[in-house]
Amino acid sequence: MAIDDLLVDEHEQSERVRSWLRNNGAGIIAGIALGLGAIYGWQWWQGNKLQQQTASSAQYSQDVNAYTQGHIPADRGQAAIASLDQANPTLGTLAALQLARAQVDAGKRDDAIATLRSLRQVDPDLQPVLQERLARLLIDAGNANDALALLKDERNPAMLDARGDAQFAMGNRTAAQESYRRALALIDVGDPQHRLLTLKLVESGGTPPHSEDTR
Repeated sequence: MAIDDLLVDEHEQSERVRSWLRNNGAGIIAGIALGLGAIYGWQWWQGNKLQQQTASSAQYSQDVNAYTQGHIPADRGQAAIASLDQANPTLGTLAALQLARAQVDAGKRDDAIATLRSLRQVDPDLQPVLQERLARLLIDAGNANDALALLKDERNPAMLDARGDAQFAMGNRTAAQESYRRALALIDVGDPQHRLLTLKLVESGGTPPHSEDTR
């Protein structure tokens, strides 16, 4: 192939590249811009999320420290708990449990009930703990029937224990005995809670499982 032909081919190729860039250059630039924007947006979102988590953790530590010292806000902690609950359900639930304990220690049981009931986004792993604590407060407040509605887990010994207490408070000793027996079957004999449940079973008129076996 002659040199002139090569030059013509190169010229045509150059023109084709220029033409293609004229037709598609804006799209390429836009695509690069969108890609860079997506990367920047992702980095910003991650940084903002980390910043929010850090702020929530700091708020949680500050609030819980105040509760453990007996300092309860004038609004009964509603604003702080709502803020944590929205930002981080786990911290919100833990903070509410700590606040409720402080309120009970201060003789404000009804406030503690309101605190635990105010949560809107409860951490699923902490849901059983929250329900059991709230149920016990309701039993103490004379609302054993409301407490029973929270105690549905047949494999949770703490819930079965609280269910027995609610049934006993309502005068249903037979049902209470059954709940205590089910709870005992899920707890190791060496666990201190086993002895307490045994005493509750006896108080409700039942017979401990080991006593039945030795007959």
